[in-house]
Amino acid sequence: DAPTAPQIEGWPAIARGESTLILAPTGTGKTLTAFLWCLDKLMLRTPADAARGCRVVYLSPLRALAADVERNLRSPLAGIANMAKRDGVAVRIPEISMRTGDTTQKERARFRRHPGEILITTPESLYLLLTSEAGEALRTVETVIVDEIHARMAIKFGVESAGAVERLESLTGRRLQRIGLSATQRPLEEVARFLGGAEGQKTGVKDVVAEVVTKEAAAG
Repeated sequence: DAPTAPQIEGWPAIARGESTLILAPTGTGKTLTAFLWCLDKLMLRTPADAARGCRVVYLSPLRALAADVERNLRSPLAGIANMAKRDGVAVRIPEISMRTGDTTQKERARFRRHPGEILITTPESLYLLLTSEAGEALRTVETVIVDEIHARMAIKFGVESAGAVERLESLTGRRLQRIGLSATQRPLEEVARFLGGAEGQKTGVKDVVAEVVTKEAAAG
């Protein structure tokens, strides 16, 4: 019925376009914290006749989690569309694409032809996508959401994630907004540095990453 603590504290920073690190307990709406402003821009602030392209990449450490997030996004998409229709507000429905090891060849071919504005994928699949012809569809990306970012700090996931995000940023030619999510990330400064990437190392973490820590998480 009302925004949760990470949403109250996280949405303003994300709306300003800042890279943001969200530390909050499980069940407090971290995923919607990351996605809502992106949905707002895609559905209500982008002209209906605007050129389409992938704008948001969500990175999941697991295929199953990626599938869950794809399903769970359908509810806010429908809710926003219904409220907009009720209030007579123009709205466009963004397309969601999935790319994991389970994605069929038919779905992969469809992404090459018509990339969804939201791509839900894994680090391994993103890296493969960036090294293929289909990677051109990612030149329009503006935001990368890194879920369970604590899992990325392990050597294998960390190398894959960091390398893929840096390569994606190089492809777009712009500084990407990076949003990190986790309930167990520690130490925060080190995680923030990881999220900030190569540019964060040069400019300083505080200039790149806005840390958002809820009172519940801090107390824990």
